[in-house]
Amino acid sequence: EEQLVESGGGLVQAGGSLKLSCAASGFNFGDYAIAWFRQAPGKEREGVSCTTSNADSTYYADSVKGRFTVSRDNAENTVFLQMNGLKPEDTALYYCAAMMTTICDAENLAIMARVRGPGFWGQGTQVTVSS
Repeated sequence: EEQLVESGGGLVQAGGSLKLSCAASGFNFGDYAIAWFRQAPGKEREGVSCTTSNADSTYYADSVKGRFTVSRDNAENTVFLQMNGLKPEDTALYYCAAMMTTICDAENLAIMARVRGPGFWGQGTQVTVSS
């Protein structure tokens, strides 16, 4: 059974840092792009970042560019999201998702966020940034 498990969320003050992890099992991890999404209360799910299967390409939403860094360790079946310079508007439930695409871009993340596929999702980890 395919499984994605996020961890590393928490409460941090504005300007602080967190590192999220997404641990995968039950599928060929190296065949999938892995993306991070977030959803704040009352808002739609949005794509934050993405790394292709062999990490040769990454994508960042404009809102996090220069502050967040995505990386993956295919030997450990894990993807990371290093978040620096956190702002209160970064507060959300953060999800990782395995995407059946070779292209990490805004369009593919928007499709994944809207139709929840093709691919599968973790359960999310909460990030709260206090001002």
